[in-house]
Amino acid sequence: MKRLISLIVGLLAICGLLAYAGHHLQASSGSTGSKVLNLYNWGDYIDPQLLTKFQKETSYHVNVETFDSNEAMYTKIKQGGTHYDLAIPSEYMVAKMKRAHLLQPLDRSRLTGLRNYDPQFMGRSFDPTNRYSLPYFWGTLGIIYNDRFVRPGTVNHWQDLWSGKYRDKIMLIDSARDIMGMALASQGQSMNTTNPQKLRAAEQKLTRLAPNVKATVADEIKMYMTQNEAPLAVDWSGEAAEMLANNHHLHYVVPSEGSNLWIDNLVIPKTAQHDRAIYAFLNFMAEPKNAAQNAEYVGYATPNRAAKALLPAAVRDDHQFYPNTTTLHHLEVYRDLSPTQVGLYNDLYLEFKMHH
Repeated sequence: MKRLISLIVGLLAICGLLAYAGHHLQASSGSTGSKVLNLYNWGDYIDPQLLTKFQKETSYHVNVETFDSNEAMYTKIKQGGTHYDLAIPSEYMVAKMKRAHLLQPLDRSRLTGLRNYDPQFMGRSFDPTNRYSLPYFWGTLGIIYNDRFVRPGTVNHWQDLWSGKYRDKIMLIDSARDIMGMALASQGQSMNTTNPQKLRAAEQKLTRLAPNVKATVADEIKMYMTQNEAPLAVDWSGEAAEMLANNHHLHYVVPSEGSNLWIDNLVIPKTAQHDRAIYAFLNFMAEPKNAAQNAEYVGYATPNRAAKALLPAAVRDDHQFYPNTTTLHHLEVYRDLSPTQVGLYNDLYLEFKMHH
């Protein structure tokens, strides 16, 4: 009997593996069945329990495929052969996708949750009438400091990072646009400038920061900062939230003189096939309780004003992640630059990196 049971268990396991593999093969290019929704998303950027809840409420099964950069997502959709129903690009990429005719317009008459969104995250320059996009999460670029090494209140502005007392003490996120943007903002310039002289001046200022830079890295910043291995870092608010949750000595500051405001958005790719599932999902995610649950899981700021009201007071009143109106007013959304302009940013950033 034991052998028979183990044989049955083994066969069931094989069937399960085959079903799992079949599901993933199907999801990789987008399943075309009628009761599915193919979501193309950043990794770990939605609460899995919400997907289960959505399936129970609507009977639509969500296939999730992930990407790790806006550019990778753009390339895959542009190449064709995919049937993603929804994707989540950042603001500048929405503009680029729109220009390349890769997006379907939204049918506003089918959206039931529009009133829940905060107007300051709607009607932005990349999609002025929200014809193609709805905000999903937003955040900022700022400074993380450890109060074991840095006295609270002494680092509030980008310029503070250039102090001689921070030699070999700063971790930087490895992002040309953000680090060049930080230098531009510290000089009172727009983070979207394309003026070669201003960009060169920003690179020269970054070169003067080089002695203070311990390392320029990506995800490793979270580990270094959480383990008290560096006093300061420049990174995005969502990454900062994760660090702060794991080390109570860490704090996050958005310089009031200016920084980046990024907005990730839900869009419908041109090749989407599951119309009813798309609008069911958009309306489900716009419901305040669902958007609040998602914000608590992901750790980023929600653009859903009704959902924000449902978050714990300690979260919604935290100016580290929901900056005051004055600071918000000085934040800039990145514009989609031409390949030549992007190349200039990248070249100058690489010159800076060679100095440390």
